[in-house]
Amino acid sequence: MADFVEADNAEAIITRIEHKSRKIESLLKQYKPVEALKTALEGSPPQTKDERCKSANWIVVHRAIMAIKDFDSLFSSLDAEYYDVLMKYLYRGLSTGDRPTCDQCLKIHEKLTEKAGLGCILRSLADKVNTV
Repeated sequence: MADFVEADNAEAIITRIEHKSRKIESLLKQYKPVEALKTALEGSPPQTKDERCKSANWIVVHRAIMAIKDFDSLFSSLDAEYYDVLMKYLYRGLSTGDRPTCDQCLKIHEKLTEKAGLGCILRSLADKVNTV
């Protein structure tokens, strides 16, 4: 079972997420959305139950997800280790009810399911410990 960080360490996690956010913005300005998504997914989900940290990390991942335009390029360069956590974030995106976010998440979900299989869906839904 993962070691979760207590709320008093949440500020340190938020600081790391802010640093990650700056790196992602830089990658997006360089037209590197796939690298931005990889960076966003690294260390995700944060090992904490603090909702502020989870929300801050979602904002960073959401920014990278929305920048993806070339799905074939995404899956040709995204390592399989990221598939399950990406699927979790896609479901979080779908839960927002925001139409542009849902549309983008559904497009990626379709391609991810083709690439990773149904097991990816089951693992992301069954994992109650590492929630996003």
